[in-house]
Amino acid sequence: MPGLLQFSDPHLLADPGGYCRGRPSMTSLVHGLRQALVQIDRRPDLLLITGDLCQDESWGGYRRLLDALDQFEALQQVPLALTPGNHDHLALLRAALGRRAVIAPAALNCGGWTLLLLSTHRSGCVAGSLDPRQLAWLERQLAAARQPVVLALHHPPVPIGDPGLDPIALQDSGPLLQCLQQAPVLKAVLFGHVHQHWQGELPRAGGGPPIPLWACPSSLAPFAAVQPCPLGHSDWPGGRWLTLQDSAEVVSTLLRWSPLESA
Repeated sequence: MPGLLQFSDPHLLADPGGYCRGRPSMTSLVHGLRQALVQIDRRPDLLLITGDLCQDESWGGYRRLLDALDQFEALQQVPLALTPGNHDHLALLRAALGRRAVIAPAALNCGGWTLLLLSTHRSGCVAGSLDPRQLAWLERQLAAARQPVVLALHHPPVPIGDPGLDPIALQDSGPLLQCLQQAPVLKAVLFGHVHQHWQGELPRAGGGPPIPLWACPSSLAPFAAVQPCPLGHSDWPGGRWLTLQDSAEVVSTLLRWSPLESA
């Protein structure tokens, strides 16, 4: 069964020793990757990072991601999928990482599953948006899919119940949600932006099991949680491990590790 390792919101900087939100971005990412690989105890089939890759939106910041991955033999040949966030620069992201990563909007195969990547980045805005051309592309992808689908984006497509974060989620998400609710092949929606574990459900238009919605914690620093952490560590950085089952179901495992300064 394919396994997908999700990280989010590393907020890298051009300075490899630089700090963001009071923590060293580069070494926090390396520390998190090391802890995650120990916890899952296998080579992931795909590494997904759902946005806010680079806090200072610099070429050097994006190259730090490659520097981090190069430290792990287990990740050398693992496909890398990226969705840009509000703290990203699309042109530099593509220039720096385009040869190594699949960057949204895109579709890629993962062991009998399809991963669809959306870009909700809007230049100069913290909140997300989805342009009509991408929505039309998504509709075509879902209609043509002959295997189960997981969708990934940076901004939450629904409110999570945080009065500070909900106004900067995906704006005008109604058409997207309607599209998703009508797609029987869609099995899960993954996102970042909120720096915390969160899970919800999206009902399907024709009934049946709802679509799971999962937010990934930041690998750098958390925001105040609106839901209890199943592991009891809402103040720790983390990630998510997703097993893509032969039964066309997605099994999610929350990953947490102690912050670098107390590790």
